[in-house]
Amino acid sequence: MAPEKNSSGAGTSREEAPVKVPAKDPKKKEEKKDEDLSEEDLALKQQLELYVERVQDPDPGLQKVALESMRQEIRTSTSSMTSVPKPLKFLRPHYGTLKAYYETMKDSDLKRYLADILSVLALTMSAEGERESLKYRLLGSEGDIGSWGHEYVRNLAGEIAQEYTKRQSEEAPINDLMELVQQIVAFHMKHNAEPEAVDLLMEVEDLDMLMEHVDSTNFKRTCLYLTSAARYLPGPDDMVVLDIAYMIYLKFEEYANALQIALFLDNMQYVKQVFTSCGDLLRRKQFCYILARHGITFELDEEMFPDDDEREALLEIVNNTKLSEGYLTLARDIEVMEPKSPEDIYKAHLLDGRASASASVDSARQNLAATFVNAFVNAGFGQDKLMTVQSDPSSGSSGNWLFKNKEHGKASAAASLGMILLWEVDSGLSQLDKYFHSNDNHVIAGALLGVGIVNCNIKNDCDPALALLGDYIDKEDASIRIGAIMGLGLAYAGSQNEQIRAKLSPILNDAKAPLDVLAFTAISLGLIYVGSCNEEVAQSIIFTLMDRSESELGEPLARLLPLGLGLLYLGKQENVEVTAEVAKTFNEKIRKHCDMTLVSCAYAGTGNVLKVQNLLGHCAQHLEKGETHQAPAVLGIAMVAMAEELGVEMAIRSLEHLLQYGEQNIRRAVPLALGLLCIANPKVNVMDTLSRLSHDTDSEVAMAAVISLGLIGAGTNNARIAGMLRNLSSYYYKDASLLFCVRIAQGLVHLGKGLLTLNPYHSERFLLSPRGCC
Repeated sequence: MAPEKNSSGAGTSREEAPVKVPAKDPKKKEEKKDEDLSEEDLALKQQLELYVERVQDPDPGLQKVALESMRQEIRTSTSSMTSVPKPLKFLRPHYGTLKAYYETMKDSDLKRYLADILSVLALTMSAEGERESLKYRLLGSEGDIGSWGHEYVRNLAGEIAQEYTKRQSEEAPINDLMELVQQIVAFHMKHNAEPEAVDLLMEVEDLDMLMEHVDSTNFKRTCLYLTSAARYLPGPDDMVVLDIAYMIYLKFEEYANALQIALFLDNMQYVKQVFTSCGDLLRRKQFCYILARHGITFELDEEMFPDDDEREALLEIVNNTKLSEGYLTLARDIEVMEPKSPEDIYKAHLLDGRASASASVDSARQNLAATFVNAFVNAGFGQDKLMTVQSDPSSGSSGNWLFKNKEHGKASAAASLGMILLWEVDSGLSQLDKYFHSNDNHVIAGALLGVGIVNCNIKNDCDPALALLGDYIDKEDASIRIGAIMGLGLAYAGSQNEQIRAKLSPILNDAKAPLDVLAFTAISLGLIYVGSCNEEVAQSIIFTLMDRSESELGEPLARLLPLGLGLLYLGKQENVEVTAEVAKTFNEKIRKHCDMTLVSCAYAGTGNVLKVQNLLGHCAQHLEKGETHQAPAVLGIAMVAMAEELGVEMAIRSLEHLLQYGEQNIRRAVPLALGLLCIANPKVNVMDTLSRLSHDTDSEVAMAAVISLGLIGAGTNNARIAGMLRNLSSYYYKDASLLFCVRIAQGLVHLGKGLLTLNPYHSERFLLSPRGCC
């Protein structure tokens, strides 16, 4: 028995060995795979294997039939999005065989046919970086590229981009590639794949080709992608892309969109071309409304508009002459003409006893807050319950409101009349006139500022603001001078008026002028020449910064001088570099602050990621001395990143990090940066962050957060923010400074009863108004 057992044991071991062999045998593995296939698939597989054999047959007739059949099978195969088409799957093992045979073939049509098939097979078989699909396509026949399907064309486009980069570095010819690009772009444009066509042309640096392929059915989608992509491209590529979009819009007579792109490019020749290309008066009026909203000075000359009546009608629009009339018509239509008092905004009756009692206290600071709230809420309506009501001795209100304020409060009250009568130049100036005869310098200063506010955004051939304010800029009293200077800055913002430069520049060169007058002169000149890169104004401000003593440059007001300089380069990017180099020679008290301010202004609204990283780098430093440059760096992050939605979200996250890890001076700037980033755009997450910060132990952080709540809700009448601010007025009823900030924020939220905004963006957030930024 024992031997039998041994022999059976040996037998078992002998049997085990052959069991393992079939598992490693590829033929058996293939057989097992074949068993898994359905009859149809098996037939297809065998058919394709037969074609592969026939392709290698010496008879050209058989070769041709096999190639045609193989091509037909590949073209007609369908598959789901997640699987490889069956013919390609079954031909995979034969890819090497077909490649090797291709090399042995003589040059003929059959060889080109085989190259076409190899090009398609390379879609799934080619090693990464080999670009075999493109190689065989260039060697193949010049048939219809689209007949092989979208995926093949898409893969080919990717390989062309890589090959183009390689040939450019080697300076090799690219003519064959460009012929293929032409075919691919035509295919994409016909099949609603405009973004892919644009991407390919960007890769091969030939966007001009797009002009041949756009038609009335696809040009809108093409231009939408071009304008969206421009946000994420480095210069000067972004300008090239927008240039093409402008040309396409012009070609298809979409003049309003072409004008928006011309304004984005800041190209006045393009703006003129839009006007001259379109002869329709109504559309020209629309262009004038866009220009007026953007706030740039554009001359409508007789050459462009020979018809006097037409030119006058367009001038009225572009100069905003009828702006007040249109605004009041809207207010009447939606029934918001009824003037509101500050109490209507505070809604103290909704609060508990202590806060509502404090609201009625008649202090100078409370009255000043009421002046601002009243001006914000009734802005542009021409009537209110404090300043414009006829004085009635029995009521004790109205005309006496001015004298319920002290010093600067009187100036604010007089200037608030300008806000209430906003854009109503004739009636506004006549109502402000009485204050020019006052004996109180603060009242005169306020009236001068009011004149500037009334004329804000309105262009008048008579220049009433210059006529009224010009006589006051050289008065002895500093507050009167500042009122007149700032009035001119507001009235002529963006106008680049040489007359005013001639009046204001000598003040900057005056060694005896006090610092506050100099600071506001720089701001005014910055406003008037915003985004112009005017060298003469820049030099005047630079010399002022160089001439002032170290103690003066340490004053907070001195920081307005670099801001005036920055406004000259608003959004002009690289143009600021020369001035930035000069700024490095300034006194160390102001040097870094000036650098941050210039960068922030020059790249405002550009979304430049490198500049945001640079500014974040400055915020990460731990300073030992009392340097002030980190606060403008934090604000700069918001100014640069506010260009588009993705940048805004990323900047909000970065600012959250600064709140957690930043020094105290950075934490104080973060709420203002959040307010600037989402101005008149109350995002819930930002609202919650600011609400949390409004209870911060550092009163300066809390103040900044409260003001920022007003900024993000400016002109929105947002009920949630209004509720938050009401609760804060109750919380801070004993803290006069914070309560003042709460009142200002309440006024901002209800700006123009919800008809005004502080948002500088318009035209669906595409254009940034330089005047609106100020």
